[in-house]
Amino acid sequence: MSATPRATPSSTPSSTPSSTPGPPAIRLGYGTNGLTDLRLDDALAVLADLGYDGVGLTLDHMHLDPLAPELPTRTAQVARRLDALGLGVTVETGARYVLDPRRKHGPSLLDPDPEARAARVHLLLRAVRVAADLGAHAVHCFSGITPDGTTDETAWKRLAESITPVLEAAAAARVPLAVEPEPGHLLATLDDFHTLRSLLGDPDPRHLGLTLDIGHCQCLEAASPADCVRAAAPWLHHVQIEDMRRGVHEHLPFGDGEIDFPPVLAALAELTAAGYPGLTVVELPRHSHAGPELARSSLAFLRGHSGRPTPSREPTC
Repeated sequence: MSATPRATPSSTPSSTPSSTPGPPAIRLGYGTNGLTDLRLDDALAVLADLGYDGVGLTLDHMHLDPLAPELPTRTAQVARRLDALGLGVTVETGARYVLDPRRKHGPSLLDPDPEARAARVHLLLRAVRVAADLGAHAVHCFSGITPDGTTDETAWKRLAESITPVLEAAAAARVPLAVEPEPGHLLATLDDFHTLRSLLGDPDPRHLGLTLDIGHCQCLEAASPADCVRAAAPWLHHVQIEDMRRGVHEHLPFGDGEIDFPPVLAALAELTAAGYPGLTVVELPRHSHAGPELARSSLAFLRGHSGRPTPSREPTC
């Protein structure tokens, strides 16, 4: 539909061409794993005040501990807070030591010990319930690193068997399960995601989909990050974004890596225009010491490189 020019007070048509709508606004969030020095309530208020649309909420001991008592009650409190602040949410499960204080991301869905694998499955089932109670866009997970002495065939079999009850629970709860390809993990690339889909019998994309990390695309995918967005589009339920260098898995503030962001943001705008309902979440888990300032500068960078002004809100109590 073409816009109808407004008349000036003198009814003389303006000589300035009528403005045309820009690309759809990408819904931006910030990950709480980059705000671990803040209480969760304070972190959410900071993000709302800056003008973020949502949050990637990592379930961890400092932010909605999934293993502490009264999880449903605490989840309901967070849901009310998110609603009051107008923030959307995706639930993330990448906490480093939430299950094992000595092993980063352990145990995984690939652990040789069936009871250890079951502990990770139990955590993910809790995450699905939390996501459903929060009205989250998706619940995120990843495969884990293949244990020493484990063949690829065995690892893929364990992953498919372990993730099946989680997928069933997520489908029942109507919360998409968004698997993240992670450098160094069994499921490391977009091709690996399709291997899992095949092993699981090609589930409905509304139930099993992707978390796409833009930095990971720069790190190890053959295609450009923008092309990865387009290739992943039919399965995308969650996007993470940060800067990164080729071949080095280190999450960097924007401008410190090698990613050409305007094409990436254009691809994400295309995704939004096509109906993608999820968030694009800044993922800087090693920068909590500067979290509030990086949240501000990251939003300014992303808005600036997508041709949109940085919004702001009145401070939130």
